[in-house]
Amino acid sequence: MKRSDRVLPVLGCLAILAACAGPAFAYPQDRVVTKEDLQDRVVTKEDLAEQRVYSPYAARNYPDRVLFGDTHFHTNLSFDAGLVGTTLGVDEGYRSARGEKVISNSGQPVQLIRPLDFLVITDHAEMIGLAPMIHESNPALLADPWGKWVHERFNAGPEGRMEAFQNIIEAGVTGINPFSSDELARNIWLDFLEKAEIYNEPGRFSAMTGFEWSSTPKGNNLHRVVVFRDGVAKTRQTVPFSLYDSQDPEDLWKYLAGYEKKSGGQALAIPHNGNVSNGLMFADKTFSGKKLSRAYAEARIRWEPIIEATQIKGDGEAHPLLSPEDEFADYETWDVTNLAGSAPKEQSMLQYEYARSALKLGLELGRKTGANPYKFGLIGATDTHTALATTREENFFGKYKSTEPSPDRHNREVIPADDPALRVTTSQEVASGLTAVWARENTRAEIFDAMKRKEVYATTGTRIRVRVFAGWDFQADEVSRPDFIAQGYRRGVPMGGELRQAPSGKAPAFMVRALRDPDGANLDRVQVIKGWLDKKGKSHERIYDVAVSDGRKIGADGRAREAVGSTVEVAKATYTNTIGDALLSAHWRDPDFDPKQHAFYYVRVLEIPTPRWTTYDAVFFGIERPDNVPATIQDRAYTSPIWYTP
Repeated sequence: MKRSDRVLPVLGCLAILAACAGPAFAYPQDRVVTKEDLQDRVVTKEDLAEQRVYSPYAARNYPDRVLFGDTHFHTNLSFDAGLVGTTLGVDEGYRSARGEKVISNSGQPVQLIRPLDFLVITDHAEMIGLAPMIHESNPALLADPWGKWVHERFNAGPEGRMEAFQNIIEAGVTGINPFSSDELARNIWLDFLEKAEIYNEPGRFSAMTGFEWSSTPKGNNLHRVVVFRDGVAKTRQTVPFSLYDSQDPEDLWKYLAGYEKKSGGQALAIPHNGNVSNGLMFADKTFSGKKLSRAYAEARIRWEPIIEATQIKGDGEAHPLLSPEDEFADYETWDVTNLAGSAPKEQSMLQYEYARSALKLGLELGRKTGANPYKFGLIGATDTHTALATTREENFFGKYKSTEPSPDRHNREVIPADDPALRVTTSQEVASGLTAVWARENTRAEIFDAMKRKEVYATTGTRIRVRVFAGWDFQADEVSRPDFIAQGYRRGVPMGGELRQAPSGKAPAFMVRALRDPDGANLDRVQVIKGWLDKKGKSHERIYDVAVSDGRKIGADGRAREAVGSTVEVAKATYTNTIGDALLSAHWRDPDFDPKQHAFYYVRVLEIPTPRWTTYDAVFFGIERPDNVPATIQDRAYTSPIWYTP
């Protein structure tokens, strides 16, 4: 090619570019173009409001990404993990969550099917880092009188270890910190925070930080995990608050307020396992036994905007005795004792332990006090103590090293008790769960803010996608529109939101979409669970099937009575997606709406039956299935509610 043949096409392109550029790209010939002229400038909503733009995404500022993560996660820094065999630490925890293959505490290779988007490591505040310090004969530990004693006991054989364990348990019961100062805890905490900064990669993976406050009065669970929005510059200004500081949740809230005031950061607390609290978690009185006040209610929902509805120690959405009309309420139920196995469960305790009954109680208390203490969103988590967030049935590595995959793990006790009727075995552990958040980007701030506004939902381990919006004028065809989400935000509220005074003659309309986990089971149905308050101040509940798979019919009573069926071959631990649907959507308007009644609505999505993890174990190891758990399950998702307030 001649030189002129090469030059002319280039000149032609330049001419076209010059013609297309227009005034916006032209500078006066006598003006020098500066660096500032070429810098990218963030285009704001105000800019776009003044002009009509072609790109429909340029002004999009609503959450359009679902992120999956674990918000309750222990490593060897937790005394009840590290002292009983967990060797994996913070590094392995983050690496595994990011999708890397690691070697488990029992020497087995393990990897998640897909990376998580975020992880909150929440080791126990009490004696944080004790196990690694004993293992490495940490000089600071040996300089503390009790630290030196416990180090000697753990290195003195089985009898010494038992004596040390008993001493640790006694410290938890009495609430007296055996360490002479918090210096050891501070050093471990600072080291942990620095590691989190290394693994935090905004846009790809959020390494969030927190801790667990483990109040257990008389063996009853009042535990909370604390989650920080911030990085090390702010979180280094505090030390985890432990049960040695107080066993009263109100004191934990004061700690959180103090942290925010001192650092300028943000934090929240997440209650978990009300099902083993023996009636304390969602009670109608304070920790000290006083009636709930408006100030208490406002403080509780300020600091605890979400709760953990499902995890390894049982599912906490609903209970069959509290919801007898709900055929799906008896899911992975732990309801025989408290966390310590020290007292039997009484039926009267149940209403104060489960998410649905607590949401209903919140309506009642809100009427009495003027504020609803239980206006919370729902999430799931693992509570793993292995530093491995394995939530799928075919990849479940248990809660502790001793319950990692093996032929004999099913009969080990996870809640030991003198009374055999109160014992809970490993076979009853649940391969659950995950937290899903709707966010604009994968950052600590975005994830935390989604939790605060309750635009989050729980899954029992798979990655179901679900969105719900409520408004007054949504039409049936809109749920199928490509701008479904934009319309939902523009004219309604998402999960975690609130509808106010109803327009005359209107009932709330809901748009719901649910999509199966791409590596999981098809969907059985989508349901709306409604709770409301009658004129006498008594709460009620009702379940509506709003979308069902395989062409089944929903009756006039709002229920689909025909079961989806099952493709599970128990003997092979297999199933197929020849039943159910990959996508279910619904437009539903409350047929029983009363504009004078306070109410809440949340969505429950059910998968078709699949093999339970114990069934996979039976086939893999060639052993008998345990007879105290079902052979199959239906994994599910629970969205945060949408409230209606007259």
